[in-house]
Amino acid sequence: MGLSRTRSGAEDGGPKTYWKMVGHHFRKKKLAVLGLWVTIFMIVVAVFAPLLANNRPIFFYQGGRAYFPLFSGQERVGPFVWKELRKKKPFIFQHVRQDGGAIVVWPLDKYSPNEYNLLDYLSGPDAGHWFGTDDNGRDVLARMIWGARISLSVGFVAVGIALILGILLGAMAGYFGGWIDIFISRLIEIMLTIPTFFLIIAIIAVKGSGIYNIMVVIGLTGWMGIARFVRAEFLKLKQLDFITALRSLGASHKRIIFFHMLPNAMAPVLVSAVFGIAGAILTESSLSFLGFGVQPPMPSWGEILSQSRDYIDFAWWLTVFPGLAIFASITAYNLVGEGLRDAMDPKLFR
Repeated sequence: MGLSRTRSGAEDGGPKTYWKMVGHHFRKKKLAVLGLWVTIFMIVVAVFAPLLANNRPIFFYQGGRAYFPLFSGQERVGPFVWKELRKKKPFIFQHVRQDGGAIVVWPLDKYSPNEYNLLDYLSGPDAGHWFGTDDNGRDVLARMIWGARISLSVGFVAVGIALILGILLGAMAGYFGGWIDIFISRLIEIMLTIPTFFLIIAIIAVKGSGIYNIMVVIGLTGWMGIARFVRAEFLKLKQLDFITALRSLGASHKRIIFFHMLPNAMAPVLVSAVFGIAGAILTESSLSFLGFGVQPPMPSWGEILSQSRDYIDFAWWLTVFPGLAIFASITAYNLVGEGLRDAMDPKLFR
Protein backbone atom coordinates (compact mmCIF):
# COMPACT_ATOMS: atom_id res chain seq x y z
CA MET A 1 0.00 0.00 0.00
CA GLY A 2 1.38 3.40 -0.97
CA LEU A 3 1.88 6.23 1.47
CA SER A 4 -1.18 8.42 1.91
CA ARG A 5 -1.01 12.11 1.03
CA THR A 6 -0.84 14.35 4.09
CA ARG A 7 -2.37 17.78 4.40
CA SER A 8 1.03 19.42 4.30
CA GLY A 9 2.08 17.53 1.18
CA ALA A 10 5.51 16.86 2.65
CA GLU A 11 5.73 13.27 1.40
CA ASP A 12 5.23 14.10 -2.29
CA GLY A 13 7.23 17.30 -2.37
CA GLY A 14 4.08 19.43 -2.36
CA PRO A 15 3.63 22.80 -0.67
CA LYS A 16 4.10 22.88 3.10
CA THR A 17 3.09 26.34 4.33
CA TYR A 18 -0.30 28.00 3.93
CA TRP A 19 0.80 30.56 1.34
CA LYS A 20 2.72 27.94 -0.61
CA MET A 21 -0.43 25.85 -0.67
CA VAL A 22 -2.39 28.89 -1.90
CA GLY A 23 0.20 29.48 -4.63
CA HIS A 24 0.11 25.80 -5.57
CA HIS A 25 -3.68 25.84 -6.07
CA PHE A 26 -3.63 29.28 -7.70
CA ARG A 27 -1.26 28.05 -10.41
CA LYS A 28 -3.79 25.39 -11.32
CA LYS A 29 -6.24 28.13 -12.34
CA LYS A 30 -5.15 28.87 -15.90
CA LEU A 31 -7.42 31.89 -16.35
CA ALA A 32 -6.28 33.35 -13.02
CA VAL A 33 -2.63 32.96 -14.04
CA LEU A 34 -3.42 34.62 -17.38
CA GLY A 35 -5.12 37.47 -15.52
CA LEU A 36 -2.05 37.84 -13.29
CA TRP A 37 0.23 38.16 -16.32
CA VAL A 38 -2.09 40.77 -17.86
CA THR A 39 -2.03 42.82 -14.64
CA ILE A 40 1.77 42.57 -14.46
CA PHE A 41 2.02 43.71 -18.09
CA MET A 42 -0.20 46.73 -17.43
CA ILE A 43 1.73 47.66 -14.29
CA VAL A 44 5.01 47.50 -16.26
CA VAL A 45 3.50 49.70 -18.98
CA ALA A 46 2.34 52.23 -16.38
CA VAL A 47 5.68 52.33 -14.55
CA PHE A 48 7.79 52.66 -17.71
CA ALA A 49 5.42 54.96 -19.62
CA PRO A 50 8.11 57.65 -20.23
CA LEU A 51 10.36 55.03 -21.85
CA LEU A 52 7.52 53.72 -24.03
CA ALA A 53 5.89 56.93 -25.30
CA ASN A 54 7.75 60.24 -25.56
CA ASN A 55 8.81 62.74 -28.19
CA ARG A 56 12.41 62.87 -26.93
CA PRO A 57 15.01 60.18 -27.71
CA ILE A 58 16.11 57.82 -24.97
CA PHE A 59 19.71 57.87 -26.24
CA PHE A 60 21.56 60.17 -28.66
CA TYR A 61 25.18 59.74 -29.78
CA GLN A 62 27.00 62.31 -31.90
CA GLY A 63 30.55 63.57 -32.16
CA GLY A 64 31.90 61.04 -29.67
CA ARG A 65 29.50 62.10 -26.91
CA ALA A 66 26.46 60.34 -25.52
CA TYR A 67 23.30 62.18 -24.47
CA PHE A 68 20.09 61.09 -22.74
CA PRO A 69 17.50 63.72 -23.76
CA LEU A 70 14.57 61.84 -22.25
CA PHE A 71 16.04 62.12 -18.75
CA SER A 72 17.77 65.50 -19.09
CA GLY A 73 14.84 67.27 -20.80
CA GLN A 74 17.02 68.55 -23.69
CA GLU A 75 15.01 69.88 -26.62
CA ARG A 76 17.96 69.67 -29.02
CA VAL A 77 21.68 68.88 -29.35
CA GLY A 78 23.55 71.17 -31.70
CA PRO A 79 21.69 71.36 -35.02
CA PHE A 80 19.51 68.35 -34.16
CA VAL A 81 15.93 69.21 -33.13
CA TRP A 82 13.96 66.18 -31.99
CA LYS A 83 10.69 67.06 -33.71
CA GLU A 84 12.51 67.64 -36.99
CA LEU A 85 14.65 64.55 -36.56
CA ARG A 86 11.76 62.24 -35.77
CA LYS A 87 10.30 60.25 -38.62
CA LYS A 88 7.37 57.88 -38.82
CA LYS A 89 9.95 55.31 -39.82
CA PRO A 90 12.37 53.86 -38.67
CA PHE A 91 11.01 51.95 -35.71
CA ILE A 92 13.30 52.61 -32.68
CA PHE A 93 16.88 52.80 -33.96
CA GLN A 94 17.75 55.67 -36.29
CA HIS A 95 21.05 56.40 -38.02
CA VAL A 96 21.30 60.05 -39.11
CA ARG A 97 23.84 60.78 -41.84
CA GLN A 98 23.70 64.57 -42.12
CA ASP A 99 25.68 67.03 -39.95
CA GLY A 100 28.44 64.58 -39.09
CA GLY A 101 26.10 61.67 -38.42
CA ALA A 102 24.37 60.56 -35.24
CA ILE A 103 22.77 57.52 -33.66
CA VAL A 104 19.32 57.90 -32.10
CA VAL A 105 17.33 55.44 -29.99
CA TRP A 106 13.67 56.40 -29.69
CA PRO A 107 10.92 55.17 -27.36
CA LEU A 108 8.55 52.57 -28.77
CA ASP A 109 6.06 55.36 -29.57
CA LYS A 110 7.74 58.61 -30.64
CA TYR A 111 4.96 60.91 -29.42
CA SER A 112 4.11 62.45 -26.07
CA PRO A 113 0.51 62.16 -24.81
CA ASN A 114 -0.22 65.90 -25.04
CA GLU A 115 1.51 66.67 -28.34
CA TYR A 116 -0.95 68.37 -30.68
CA ASN A 117 -0.96 68.20 -34.47
CA LEU A 118 -4.20 69.63 -35.86
CA LEU A 119 -3.10 68.77 -39.39
CA ASP A 120 -3.27 65.09 -38.47
CA TYR A 121 -6.47 64.98 -36.40
CA LEU A 122 -8.75 61.91 -36.40
CA SER A 123 -6.27 59.95 -38.46
CA GLY A 124 -6.80 56.19 -38.47
CA PRO A 125 -4.20 53.64 -37.36
CA ASP A 126 -1.15 53.55 -39.64
CA ALA A 127 2.63 53.10 -39.47
CA GLY A 128 3.08 56.47 -37.79
CA HIS A 129 0.20 56.29 -35.30
CA TRP A 130 -0.51 52.66 -34.47
CA PHE A 131 -3.75 53.47 -32.61
CA GLY A 132 -4.64 56.55 -34.68
CA THR A 133 -5.07 60.13 -33.44
CA ASP A 134 -7.84 61.94 -31.59
CA ASP A 135 -9.76 65.14 -32.43
CA ASN A 136 -6.72 67.26 -31.51
CA GLY A 137 -4.21 65.21 -33.46
CA ARG A 138 -2.74 63.58 -30.34
CA ASP A 139 -1.38 60.06 -30.60
CA VAL A 140 -3.90 57.65 -29.06
CA LEU A 141 -1.30 54.98 -28.26
CA ALA A 142 0.79 57.48 -26.27
CA ARG A 143 -2.31 58.61 -24.38
CA MET A 144 -3.26 54.97 -23.74
CA ILE A 145 0.19 54.20 -22.31
CA TRP A 146 0.22 57.27 -20.06
CA GLY A 147 -3.45 56.73 -19.24
CA ALA A 148 -2.52 53.36 -17.74
CA ARG A 149 -0.67 55.32 -15.04
CA ILE A 150 -3.80 57.27 -14.15
CA SER A 151 -6.20 54.34 -14.19
CA LEU A 152 -3.96 51.96 -12.23
CA SER A 153 -2.80 54.61 -9.74
CA VAL A 154 -6.43 55.47 -9.00
CA GLY A 155 -7.14 51.78 -8.44
CA PHE A 156 -4.20 51.16 -6.12
CA VAL A 157 -4.40 54.41 -4.12
CA ALA A 158 -8.17 54.24 -3.70
CA VAL A 159 -8.01 50.62 -2.55
CA GLY A 160 -5.13 51.51 -0.22
CA ILE A 161 -7.30 54.14 1.47
CA ALA A 162 -10.21 51.69 1.65
CA LEU A 163 -7.93 49.02 3.14
CA ILE A 164 -6.71 51.32 5.91
CA LEU A 165 -10.23 52.39 6.87
CA GLY A 166 -11.76 48.94 6.48
CA ILE A 167 -9.07 47.13 8.46
CA LEU A 168 -9.07 49.64 11.33
CA LEU A 169 -12.86 49.85 11.68
CA GLY A 170 -13.42 46.13 11.10
CA ALA A 171 -10.73 45.19 13.62
CA MET A 172 -12.16 47.51 16.26
CA ALA A 173 -15.69 46.19 15.73
CA GLY A 174 -14.68 42.53 15.83
CA TYR A 175 -12.20 42.73 18.68
CA PHE A 176 -13.87 45.06 21.17
CA GLY A 177 -17.51 44.26 20.43
CA GLY A 178 -20.18 46.00 22.52
CA TRP A 179 -21.23 49.53 21.62
CA ILE A 180 -18.17 49.95 19.34
CA ASP A 181 -19.32 47.00 17.25
CA ILE A 182 -22.90 48.29 17.18
CA PHE A 183 -21.84 51.78 16.10
CA ILE A 184 -19.46 50.61 13.34
CA SER A 185 -21.93 47.98 12.08
CA ARG A 186 -24.72 50.57 11.81
CA LEU A 187 -22.31 52.94 10.03
CA ILE A 188 -21.47 50.20 7.53
CA GLU A 189 -25.16 49.50 6.93
CA ILE A 190 -25.92 53.20 6.39
CA MET A 191 -23.05 53.54 3.90
CA LEU A 192 -24.20 50.43 2.02
CA THR A 193 -27.68 51.91 1.51
CA ILE A 194 -26.30 54.96 -0.29
CA PRO A 195 -25.76 54.59 -4.08
CA THR A 196 -21.98 54.82 -4.14
CA PHE A 197 -21.54 56.07 -7.70
CA PHE A 198 -23.99 58.96 -7.25
CA LEU A 199 -22.41 59.80 -3.90
CA ILE A 200 -19.02 60.01 -5.62
CA ILE A 201 -20.44 62.28 -8.33
CA ALA A 202 -22.03 64.54 -5.68
CA ILE A 203 -18.80 64.84 -3.68
CA ILE A 204 -16.71 65.51 -6.80
CA ALA A 205 -19.21 68.15 -7.94
CA VAL A 206 -18.56 70.00 -4.67
CA LYS A 207 -14.84 69.32 -4.15
CA GLY A 208 -13.71 69.29 -7.79
CA SER A 209 -12.60 66.57 -10.18
CA GLY A 210 -8.85 66.49 -9.63
CA ILE A 211 -7.08 63.15 -9.74
CA TYR A 212 -6.33 63.21 -6.01
CA ASN A 213 -9.92 64.04 -5.14
CA ILE A 214 -11.07 61.07 -7.20
CA MET A 215 -8.65 58.71 -5.43
CA VAL A 216 -9.72 59.90 -1.97
CA VAL A 217 -13.44 59.86 -2.72
CA ILE A 218 -13.39 56.34 -4.20
CA GLY A 219 -11.35 55.15 -1.21
CA LEU A 220 -13.68 56.78 1.32
CA THR A 221 -16.71 55.11 -0.27
CA GLY A 222 -15.23 51.63 -0.75
CA TRP A 223 -14.16 50.44 2.70
CA MET A 224 -17.42 48.80 3.87
CA GLY A 225 -16.90 45.36 2.35
CA ILE A 226 -13.35 45.13 3.71
CA ALA A 227 -14.55 46.16 7.18
CA ARG A 228 -17.19 43.43 7.17
CA PHE A 229 -14.64 40.77 6.20
CA VAL A 230 -12.20 41.87 8.90
CA ARG A 231 -14.93 42.07 11.54
CA ALA A 232 -16.11 38.53 10.74
CA GLU A 233 -12.57 37.15 10.91
CA PHE A 234 -11.87 38.90 14.22
CA LEU A 235 -15.10 37.61 15.74
CA LYS A 236 -13.95 34.10 14.88
CA LEU A 237 -10.30 34.52 15.91
CA LYS A 238 -10.90 36.08 19.31
CA GLN A 239 -12.62 32.88 20.46
CA LEU A 240 -9.54 30.76 19.79
CA ASP A 241 -7.25 29.48 22.54
CA PHE A 242 -4.10 31.32 21.46
CA ILE A 243 -5.86 34.71 21.81
CA THR A 244 -7.09 33.73 25.28
CA ALA A 245 -3.53 32.72 26.18
CA LEU A 246 -2.16 36.06 24.96
CA ARG A 247 -4.68 37.95 27.07
CA SER A 248 -3.83 35.87 30.15
CA LEU A 249 -0.14 36.65 29.61
CA GLY A 250 -0.92 40.37 29.65
CA ALA A 251 -0.38 41.17 25.96
CA SER A 252 -1.67 44.60 24.98
CA HIS A 253 -4.66 45.09 22.69
CA LYS A 254 -2.39 46.65 20.09
CA ARG A 255 -0.05 43.66 20.05
CA ILE A 256 -2.88 41.14 19.89
CA ILE A 257 -4.68 42.97 17.06
CA PHE A 258 -1.78 43.89 14.81
CA PHE A 259 0.74 41.10 15.44
CA HIS A 260 -1.47 38.06 16.00
CA MET A 261 -5.05 38.52 14.78
CA LEU A 262 -4.61 40.73 11.74
CA PRO A 263 -2.07 38.48 9.92
CA ASN A 264 -4.53 35.59 10.30
CA ALA A 265 -7.41 37.69 8.93
CA MET A 266 -5.72 39.01 5.79
CA ALA A 267 -6.62 36.22 3.35
CA PRO A 268 -10.20 37.36 2.55
CA VAL A 269 -9.07 41.00 2.72
CA LEU A 270 -6.55 40.45 -0.08
CA VAL A 271 -9.25 38.93 -2.27
CA SER A 272 -11.55 41.87 -1.58
CA ALA A 273 -8.72 44.31 -2.36
CA VAL A 274 -8.10 42.74 -5.77
CA PHE A 275 -11.78 43.04 -6.66
CA GLY A 276 -11.68 46.59 -5.30
CA ILE A 277 -8.92 47.61 -7.70
CA ALA A 278 -11.05 46.46 -10.64
CA GLY A 279 -14.03 48.39 -9.26
CA ALA A 280 -11.98 51.55 -8.75
CA ILE A 281 -10.63 51.42 -12.32
CA LEU A 282 -14.16 51.03 -13.66
CA THR A 283 -15.44 53.88 -11.48
CA GLU A 284 -12.66 56.24 -12.61
CA SER A 285 -13.26 55.34 -16.25
CA SER A 286 -17.00 55.91 -15.85
CA LEU A 287 -16.44 59.28 -14.17
CA SER A 288 -14.00 60.36 -16.89
CA PHE A 289 -16.44 59.22 -19.58
CA LEU A 290 -19.17 61.38 -18.03
CA GLY A 291 -16.83 64.36 -17.64
CA PHE A 292 -16.54 64.19 -13.84
CA GLY A 293 -13.19 62.40 -13.72
CA VAL A 294 -9.74 63.22 -15.01
CA GLN A 295 -9.85 66.44 -16.99
CA PRO A 296 -8.02 67.08 -20.30
CA PRO A 297 -5.23 67.29 -21.21
CA MET A 298 -4.39 64.61 -18.62
CA PRO A 299 -4.85 61.26 -20.37
CA SER A 300 -6.98 58.43 -19.03
CA TRP A 301 -8.79 55.56 -20.68
CA GLY A 302 -12.21 56.93 -19.78
CA GLU A 303 -11.32 60.40 -21.10
CA ILE A 304 -10.18 58.92 -24.44
CA LEU A 305 -13.38 56.89 -24.63
CA SER A 306 -15.51 59.97 -23.96
CA GLN A 307 -14.17 61.58 -27.16
CA SER A 308 -15.67 58.76 -29.22
CA ARG A 309 -19.22 59.97 -28.57
CA ASP A 310 -18.93 62.70 -31.22
CA TYR A 311 -17.06 60.58 -33.78
CA ILE A 312 -18.39 57.08 -33.21
CA ASP A 313 -19.60 56.78 -36.83
CA PHE A 314 -16.10 56.79 -38.32
CA ALA A 315 -13.38 57.13 -35.62
CA TRP A 316 -13.81 53.56 -34.35
CA TRP A 317 -10.31 53.47 -32.85
CA LEU A 318 -11.34 55.98 -30.15
CA THR A 319 -13.87 53.43 -28.92
CA VAL A 320 -12.18 50.09 -29.53
CA PHE A 321 -8.72 50.60 -27.99
CA PRO A 322 -9.62 52.31 -24.69
CA GLY A 323 -12.66 50.06 -24.35
CA LEU A 324 -10.49 46.97 -24.76
CA ALA A 325 -7.97 48.31 -22.22
CA ILE A 326 -10.70 48.91 -19.62
CA PHE A 327 -12.28 45.53 -20.33
CA ALA A 328 -8.95 43.67 -20.19
CA SER A 329 -7.80 45.30 -16.95
CA ILE A 330 -11.08 44.78 -15.10
CA THR A 331 -11.42 41.20 -16.36
CA ALA A 332 -7.81 40.42 -15.40
CA TYR A 333 -8.22 41.70 -11.83
CA ASN A 334 -11.50 39.84 -11.44
CA LEU A 335 -9.87 36.62 -12.66
CA VAL A 336 -7.02 37.07 -10.19
CA GLY A 337 -9.50 37.77 -7.40
CA GLU A 338 -11.57 34.69 -8.21
CA GLY A 339 -8.42 32.58 -8.44
CA LEU A 340 -7.24 33.79 -5.03
CA ARG A 341 -10.66 33.22 -3.51
CA ASP A 342 -10.76 29.63 -4.75
CA ALA A 343 -7.10 28.96 -3.87
CA MET A 344 -7.67 30.15 -0.29
CA ASP A 345 -10.62 27.80 0.18
CA PRO A 346 -9.70 25.52 3.13
CA LYS A 347 -11.59 22.63 1.48
CA LEU A 348 -8.75 22.31 -1.07
CA PHE A 349 -6.24 21.63 1.71
CA ARG A 350 -7.95 18.53 3.04
